[in-house]
Amino acid sequence: MPANRNALIRYRAIDACLTNRFRQWTLELLIEKVGEALYEYEGIFAISRRTVQADLQMMRSDKLGYNAPIIVVDKKYYTYEDPTYSITNGPLSGHDLAQIGEAVDVLKQFKGFSHFQNLAGVVQKLEAHVFAATANQQAVIDFETNDNLRGLPYLDPLYQAVVEGRAVWITYQSFRAKERQVFPFHVWWLKEFRNRWFAVGVTGNRSAITHLALDRMVDVQPAPDLPYRPNPGHVPAHYYRHAIGVTIGEVPTLEVLLRVDRQQAPYLETKPLHATQTVLERHDNGDVTICLHVQHNYELERDILAFGEGVEVLSPGELRDRIGKRLRRAFGQYAG
Repeated sequence: MPANRNALIRYRAIDACLTNRFRQWTLELLIEKVGEALYEYEGIFAISRRTVQADLQMMRSDKLGYNAPIIVVDKKYYTYEDPTYSITNGPLSGHDLAQIGEAVDVLKQFKGFSHFQNLAGVVQKLEAHVFAATANQQAVIDFETNDNLRGLPYLDPLYQAVVEGRAVWITYQSFRAKERQVFPFHVWWLKEFRNRWFAVGVTGNRSAITHLALDRMVDVQPAPDLPYRPNPGHVPAHYYRHAIGVTIGEVPTLEVLLRVDRQQAPYLETKPLHATQTVLERHDNGDVTICLHVQHNYELERDILAFGEGVEVLSPGELRDRIGKRLRRAFGQYAG
């Protein structure tokens, strides 16, 4: 990377000279100006004649997309044949436009945070430029989004509360509660799981870590009179290491064995249910037996049930019985 950066500094220094039409630029003068730029930005003291000559040839070529119209007047003075040309206002290549377009799509996913809201104008301009330059070219990346998700406006105040170490008052109504509750909350981190956001921390003086869904929040307000309870050292990656989703309990990690039929096996092998997933056996009919080391929680059951008859729980027995009961209850709704 340093070599690439140095080359860019040289190209821009040469460009700054050649766009200045009030002076005649010999090769020696260009070497001098390039040397000054390298010394200013990189502390490099010397630049060779051959390097600057190679830079001029590179700028003339289409390897970097410049195609700079550099000519030599009177066999001595370098200039741009087109007085309006500069490498800084050259058109973007198709590859450049594709990369910018993909970057715009990525940035748009984080519009709930103020850091990215401040970039909204930039993103819109980039999007408009890419749209115009590509002549309505169809998108090549499609992200899963849901602009109708409730609670997204609370992402930023909760994020700021974590960064600044401030407690907040949260007005919350869970799916099971008939009435709203207002309570102090100390946010330690924000968790996204399958396009749903959660604030993770502790409530009031309680010690149990709590996950609050942003889509169940009614209001979030600063609590300046309450001392903030900082995260004592919980690391999210470590905290979730033995669980699928966000339902974490004081329960042991289980060895879960699943038999997956040959139709579903490729999907579960290419997109594992959990990082601990391993293949224990490949059966002659194409089925596979996989092993997970996870907690038994709601998300685990939901993921297993999502595969229907394609996945059979072999062990532990409690999980097998639980899944069997739910499947029989589901069958009962359709029987008769």
